Parts: sequence; structure tokens; C-alpha cells
Amino acid sequence: MAVAVATFALVASACGGTSSDAAKDDDGGKKGDGTYSGKGIGLAYDIGGRGDQSFNDAAFTGYERARKDLKIGGIAMEPGDGESSADKTQRIETLARQGYNPVIGVGFVYAPAVQEVAKKYPKITFGIVDDDTVKADNVADLVFHEEQGSYLAGVAAAKATKVKHVGFIGGVDIPIIHKFEAGFVQGVKSVDPKIKIEKRYLTEKPEEGGFASPDKGQDAASGQLEAGADVLYHAAGLSGQGVIQEAGSQKKWAIGVDSDQYKQKALAKYKKYILGSALKDVGGAVYDLTKSVVEGKPMTGTQRYDLKSGRVGFSDANPAYRDMKDVVAAVEKAKKDIVDGKVTVKTRP
Repeated sequence: MAVAVATFALVASACGGTSSDAAKDDDGGKKGDGTYSGKGIGLAYDIGGRGDQSFNDAAFTGYERARKDLKIGGIAMEPGDGESSADKTQRIETLARQGYNPVIGVGFVYAPAVQEVAKKYPKITFGIVDDDTVKADNVADLVFHEEQGSYLAGVAAAKATKVKHVGFIGGVDIPIIHKFEAGFVQGVKSVDPKIKIEKRYLTEKPEEGGFASPDKGQDAASGQLEAGADVLYHAAGLSGQGVIQEAGSQKKWAIGVDSDQYKQKALAKYKKYILGSALKDVGGAVYDLTKSVVEGKPMTGTQRYDLKSGRVGFSDANPAYRDMKDVVAAVEKAKKDIVDGKVTVKTRP
């Protein structure tokens, strides 16, 4: 849903509802003891928006939990098609001007916007997910060791493959997705250096649809399966749905990302073929920041989440995965080795 922000009117939906739902929420931002006077949490989605079954939906879980547990209002705003950096800045400023606190940009693409708007609203706390370049007294950089969860995905893939041939599909050829690739490849090679790894990035730039095009993901998956891979891991947002659908239709393993994709309703038809997901608790980070603001002790600075904190990991929701005792044991050992410092996971391929 495109968001009209030129006049700073909130036209986006709140919690997936209508603009009138958002208006009703506006008076729900005060804490019981009256210490919190914001309107609630303001969330700006990344490319692909709500319903990507991955990154944005992970953020939504934290948004939804914060509103319920903390009894605050909120609004979640969708990105527009082909929007500019100025559009993102207007969206963040809209939320701040309307009195939402915290205001969180989901994705590194919001870094310039948060950098600019945070200066204008020093009493509001801003958060940005997946970027640690914005430095200000009222900004929290919410970043993750994605490479660690991806390492576990690589171990699982290497143990599950029957043909010693796996694949990685990244949404966009950018540094943060390189972390996913680096961890996955290292994890695979830790099990068996001779395993062949297919690698593919869908686009060079985010605006070209690498994170928002299931058809691109499906095409890439089809190519890697045809090349002989029998386990595919994606870090491609909404495009990853196409990867999972293609792998599932060919009865091959897929590994999801960010959210536990085995539990996503949109992917229920293929869930028996979702070996697991490299988890990234974006929702937990969103909740933590919101709670800190509501309690009057806002988090600021770089907040870095890893395996030890429990905010990255590998899901075991699929009973078929849990039945593969050797795979589970290998993943658990890899997790312990990383937490104990015996293994350092690379962040670059």
C-alpha cells in the first residue's frame, strides 16, 4: 500500500487495518502511571512490506507484542513502489511529527532518513534495524550477527544433502547479505569441504526487486535445483517465497530466513520441505526498544544481537528435522562452539 506523506497525513494502515483503525489507536499511547506520553510505536517497513513471511513480518511480531503487552498505540507504514530516499525521510518524519515514540525504520535503507530526522526530534527515540552507522544520542542501532545463524543453516544443509550439493540465494548483492552467504558457506565447509555450493544473487540493487520478487526467487531456485543441488538456503525476503515454493514443488529441502518460515501460513503447502530457518529476532529487538522507551529508559547506541543472546539461531519446528538426530546434533554442537568462542564466523565470503 503506497503511503501519501507529502502533507504528513497518515494514510497507512495500523496492524494491517484501515486508516480509521490508526486514528482509534492514537489515544492509547499513555502508560498506566502516566509517565509515557507518546502515541505508541511507529514502524516503517522495508522493501516487500508486511506479508513477506520473513524480515518485515519478524518486525511486525515485535510491534504487535509491544502494543499488546505495553498497552500502547501504534502505526505501521508500508513502503511505496519505486520510492525515493526523500519518501523514506518523509515517512520517518511523519511518524515523529505525529508523536510516535519510538520510531523504527526496518532495514538499512532508512539510515539516511533516521540520521536526518533524529536531529530534528531530540526527545524522540529512533531505531534502525540492520545498520550501525547512525550515531546520535537518541538513536539505537539494532544489528545482528546474521552470519552465526547462517553458519548453523550451512551445517544443517551439509548434513541433510544426499548429493553433496547445496545452494545459496541472496536477494541483493550487498554487504549485509554477504554476511549470510559467508556464514552459510563456512558452515557447509565445516562439515565437508568437498560439498559443492551454488551461489546466486537476484539483483545488484534493492530497488530492482531482489527482496520483493517471488518469481525471481523461483527462477533462481529452479536453476540451482537443475544444476544438482538438493538443499537451498535463501536470504531474500519476499523473494524467498519463490525459492521455498520451487524447492517444495520438487520435493527438495529449503531453508528459510529471519522468521520461522515453517510456521508461515502462506507457505503451509510447502512446509514439510522447510528443513528449518536461520532465525533473526527482529521482533525481539523492536520490542526491547519500545519497552525501554515506555519505561523511561530508552536504549541508544549499538545493540548487537548474537547466538549467545538467543536473538539469532536455527529453528527446529519441523518434526522431520527433529527426527534427523545427526543433523540436530551437528547444529547444536556448532552453536555451542560459536557461543564458547571455539568458532569465529566470517562476515565476508
